[in-house]
This record gives sequence, structure tokens and C-alpha cells, in this order.
Amino acid sequence: MTHDTLLALLGFALAASITPGPNNMMVFASTVNFGFLRTLPHISGVVAGFAILMAGVGAGLGAVITAFPPILVFAKIAGALYLLWIAWKIGTTRKMSSSEATTGRPLTFIQAVGFQWVNPKGWIMALTAMSVFTDPAHYGRSVAIVAVVFGLITIPSISLWAGFGSGLRHWLSYGDRLKWFNIVMALVLVASLWPMLR
Repeated sequence: MTHDTLLALLGFALAASITPGPNNMMVFASTVNFGFLRTLPHISGVVAGFAILMAGVGAGLGAVITAFPPILVFAKIAGALYLLWIAWKIGTTRKMSSSEATTGRPLTFIQAVGFQWVNPKGWIMALTAMSVFTDPAHYGRSVAIVAVVFGLITIPSISLWAGFGSGLRHWLSYGDRLKWFNIVMALVLVASLWPMLR
């Protein structure tokens, strides 16, 4: 991979990872409702799951999906249904959780890893990155580089959203602020489906 290609890959990974999407919105809402520490497994699952998805697409899933487009349609529909369920859970939450004893919980590591396989934005990012930034002459190595770059860039990107959520947690603990925040976050999560499902 040339220096210019690597720089372009870093720019694409940053733009794709830091912009609002299902993962960032879910982590943002989770840190507001459950705090940063309880959301860490969710964050770790996003990073690991997306790197695995990238490697899988590079290892041949991308070719399978290109040959059988209904697979991507199924992933989009499954992801949309799951996101609608998550949006409902967020939108109806009215109390912050401060301990394991309180009701509700953030996504687990395994749930966050699994979500990447039905995340429409994740599939689109993975298919685009693997088709644009891999080198047929050194395919295995370039797939590994793309997956690692996305994994590394995702860490600070999603952590930034988690930090925003943590920073708002105290302010949102007064009055009906949390209720309206959660309703808005649920609507934003639902709205994030539109560009991916067109």
C-alpha cells in the first residue's frame, strides 16, 4: 500500500467512523443512561466486531454479497428491525442507571459484536473500503491493513461519542431532560436508517 493510499484510507476511516450512525448514537445514548464504565463492553464490541466484519468482507464475504445482492438486503432489513427495537428501548427509558441493580443495561460485548453483522452502515463501509483500498497484488496484506486501520480509527471516534454522553450525564439528570434526550436520540437513531435503506 502506497503512502498516498494509506493517507486516503485513514481519511476515509475517520470520516466513516466519526460521523453519526447507529453505533455512535447507541454508544452516546448508552453512556448518558448507564455511564462510561458500564458502556465499555459495548464500545469494545463495536471495535472488535467491525474489525472482524472488515476482515470477513475482505476474506470473501464481499464477493458473495456482490454475487448475491439479496444477502445485503436481508442484512439491511434485519439491522433496521433491530435498530427500531433499540430506538424503542432508548426512547422509553426515563431513569438513569447508576448500578447493576437498576433496571436496564447497555449492550454486552457479544451483542455489540453481533450487531455489526446487521449494521447497514457497517456493511456499506466495509464493502467500500475493501473494494477501494485493497491491492490485488498483495491482497491478504492489504485486507489486514484496512481492517486494522478501521479498528484503530474506530477506537477514538466512538470514544469521542462516549465522552459526549458522559459529559451530558449530570446535566441530563435534572427534571425531564433525560426523557426528552432519549426521545430525541431514538428519533435520530431511526432517522439514521433512511440514507442506508434507500
